[in-house]
Amino acid sequence: MGTGDGGRETRDEALSPEFVADLYRRFAPDLARVREEQRRRYAVRGDVKAERYRAYRALSSVLGALGVPAHFKRRFKPQVDDIEAEVTYLLVRDARPAVVVEIAPDRGWSTTWLLAGLRDNGMGHLYSYDIFDHATKVVPRDLSDGRWTFTLGDVTRPPDHLPPAIDFLFLDAAHSAPFAQWYLSALMPRLRRGTPVAIHDIFLPAERLDLFGESVAVREWLQQRGMPYFTASPAAARDAFDLINTVKRELGLAAPIMASQANPMLFFRM
Repeated sequence: MGTGDGGRETRDEALSPEFVADLYRRFAPDLARVREEQRRRYAVRGDVKAERYRAYRALSSVLGALGVPAHFKRRFKPQVDDIEAEVTYLLVRDARPAVVVEIAPDRGWSTTWLLAGLRDNGMGHLYSYDIFDHATKVVPRDLSDGRWTFTLGDVTRPPDHLPPAIDFLFLDAAHSAPFAQWYLSALMPRLRRGTPVAIHDIFLPAERLDLFGESVAVREWLQQRGMPYFTASPAAARDAFDLINTVKRELGLAAPIMASQANPMLFFRM
């Protein structure tokens, strides 16, 4: 353990598969409850059956790219898979952040997991930023009231609406090299040692691994600094993926909420 600016305690240990597995065991009862809450939310405001089909997912992606929310304007459109959503919740519980920043909540699925972690900690506030306000139509008030601030607009442009100190950073926005260079240079220096960071779509299936400039930029940045990380992507870390699934089965948490198991998110501590 170490102490960051302002006297806040921060963790130093790397996010190894074993560490993440221990988080599953430590918070198993709470995670089981949150999973059921999320399952019910998705059943009401999600396309649970249709999203299992590749053609439907492709159509949804095209409509989203065109800015046509269509029938799912007030529905969840989960971008994070079960394991990466659960690990996000578990890291919030473990880190007990006072300030969480989420860039690009889209339709609010990741937002609900982050807010559930803050609620169960009994502390903390989430600041979300996006060029669309879809999340505000979906995130339930019982989670958002008193712990969520949403800002509409391009977070990379002035004025800077970001809080001066960030205790947990969640990124799932433009998957381009310029965007990655922006947050690597503008946001990472703001983070205290030990601050958890989650970045989506870094470890994609092998045939798509190098399609996004963000993925290459982030992986090179980590490699240059010798910084360890955790991912449950079967394309990049099959052993970690298998370990977490084994632990989930042992704990009775294996029933899927989402159909996808790509888990391309990367987690690390500054």
